[in-house]
Amino acid sequence: MNKVIILLGPTGVGKTGASILLAKELDTDIISADSMQIYRHMNIGTAKPSHKELSAIKHHMIDVVDPWESFSTGKYIAAVVPVIEGLHGMGKIPVVVGGTGLYIKAMTRGIFSGPSADWTLREELLSMENEESGSLYHYLKELDPEAAGKITPNDIRRIIRALEVCLTSNTRMSEMQGKLTQPLPYEFIKIGITRDRKELYRLIEDRVDSMMQSGLVEEAKIILGMNPDRTPMQAIGYKEIAMHLDGKISLDEVVMLIKRTTKRYAKRQFTWFRKEENIHWVDITGIYENYEVFMQVYNILRTQLPDTKLN
Repeated sequence: MNKVIILLGPTGVGKTGASILLAKELDTDIISADSMQIYRHMNIGTAKPSHKELSAIKHHMIDVVDPWESFSTGKYIAAVVPVIEGLHGMGKIPVVVGGTGLYIKAMTRGIFSGPSADWTLREELLSMENEESGSLYHYLKELDPEAAGKITPNDIRRIIRALEVCLTSNTRMSEMQGKLTQPLPYEFIKIGITRDRKELYRLIEDRVDSMMQSGLVEEAKIILGMNPDRTPMQAIGYKEIAMHLDGKISLDEVVMLIKRTTKRYAKRQFTWFRKEENIHWVDITGIYENYEVFMQVYNILRTQLPDTKLN
């Protein structure tokens, strides 16, 4: 079975530099698994690889759509398969790099393919919840008690999604979840990069400061002027700056919020990836040089790819 390497880990952990060295070693391309790097023009806030890094190794699934266009996990998979097949056709092993757990899950385990988001309906449901706390959970128990039994009463996001599926498809969420898409037919070698939580949080704070110095506010202004779709404007950094531009918070509060939200996102990524099976974890605490991180990954690959020529 053809192989695909997945290099995963939380935001800011140190995947990008190591992945480029890995792709060079294997003479292959990188496929991004980042749900925000697919958007054009959103460069600083999504921590896209630099022009130098992009020119060093061919990257796929970066700058795929404009901020005003909608995108989904299903579209991602549909676009990724031809790329993987093309690389396999050239005898190469693709290197998937990213932190979007849903993209990785869709590739390796399949996903629930439900109706597209109905933002008007979501806003109506949220208004109902704001008027009477707990009303949506009771509503879901009436429409789909099985789905409600798997969701905690305070998980409003998942409750709204389950109701959305019921109301727009006339089918229970619990019934549709039994019809998952199939995982892609490859052998996945998953390598996870982790480091001490306090160390990661310090790196995240440094990166946010660097983003602000690099012009994140101006970039966000440009994106806002494009009348973007809702999804990209939920990206960390852009939504906080939008609040600042609306006069709701100060610039100092923006920086504080971005740092705090990014740390929380990293924590959620850790939780998500811990549920994934067969990940070879590499702890790079105290390691900051890309080559040293790459060597940690390389040593694992030598045991996983015994028939592949590695220098």
